[in-house]
Amino acid sequence: MRLLVVEDEPKLARFIQRGLTEESFAVDVARDGEEALERATRTAYDLVILDLMLPRMDGFAVCRALRAQGSDTPILILSARGVVQDRVKGLELGADDYLTKPFAFSELTARVRSLLRRRQPAALLTLSVADLTLDPMTRIVKRGARRVELTQKEFALLEHLMRQAGQVVSRTMIAEHVWGFNWDRMTNVIDVYVNRLRQKLEESGEPRLIHAVRGAGYTIREPDEPV
Repeated sequence: MRLLVVEDEPKLARFIQRGLTEESFAVDVARDGEEALERATRTAYDLVILDLMLPRMDGFAVCRALRAQGSDTPILILSARGVVQDRVKGLELGADDYLTKPFAFSELTARVRSLLRRRQPAALLTLSVADLTLDPMTRIVKRGARRVELTQKEFALLEHLMRQAGQVVSRTMIAEHVWGFNWDRMTNVIDVYVNRLRQKLEESGEPRLIHAVRGAGYTIREPDEPV
């Protein structure tokens, strides 16, 4: 799942991005309100974490603009302004939750998962392809009865492929969902990670599930399905 963090304080933005990435989310960061609105308009994010005190356009204006566009993406306001009036205003403009700084990261992740579960329950259901299962909540991956240990990026890559099971997913689509906008198109990092996944998923001789489609990308499918 892909999140947008809107925060102009670089240290805090990096902290949130790193922490959520470790929770297997793909995380983009916007440094001001106008950049946030532009990104959220062109990308289908699963959730937006939105600071209020932002350059160029404050968080209230961003929230108002997104809802005026018809966006129903969950919005979690994150702000040092904890007065009741600000909370009420944010919720009235269409925000789904409000967390006051300073905060415990465990509470942030709990609220993020709660919003995703409430608005997109299907996104948290266990995924399966053939005898491969992936639980987004517990982050447990199994091939049959065998548990497969994955890194954060490997898990995010596998989850994205499994959500598009049977479809060809381009390298650009994979990069944007797993690595974000900072992906270096000149590297072969996606092919490297796909090969790592294959090795882990097939280490006991199981049939191949992830296939390359020449000139198009990758697909994950049942062993007896045509590519």
